Amino acid sequence: MEQTTTTDSAEAVNVPAAPVRDPWGDGYDWIEQLPAPWHVTAAWGRDGYDLGSWPYIVFAQATAADAAGALYGYCTYVEGDITARWYRTEAACTAAISTEAYWYWATGQADGPDGLRGLDPKAFRPIDGLCEPYRPNH
Repeated sequence: MEQTTTTDSAEAVNVPAAPVRDPWGDGYDWIEQLPAPWHVTAAWGRDGYDLGSWPYIVFAQATAADAAGALYGYCTYVEGDITARWYRTEAACTAAISTEAYWYWATGQADGPDGLRGLDPKAFRPIDGLCEPYRPNH
């Protein structure tokens, strides 16, 4: 466990440690070594667009809980740099992942929906069907 501050509510919380980088490995090695409760998130949006660009850009998610309730985290591996973020609400975590996914799609660094490539990556706006987790059986 490690202490961090939630991005949405600015609370000090204890959460599962962020996955560490293998200095001799790549994103595939990082995926194989993800500790529980972290799990890779390969697709995003209603239609399951690529979330990241393996092995260079990889997303992982985790959930945890403390006395105040549920915590939602996501972590990115970007060419060896690892950043974890935690949120008190699932909606805030989903919005953050959607914003980052949009940035990668708009810049062409990940395969996303038609029509996003070349848009201003900083001009994120919620788009129906893109700003939600991929759920293949729904």
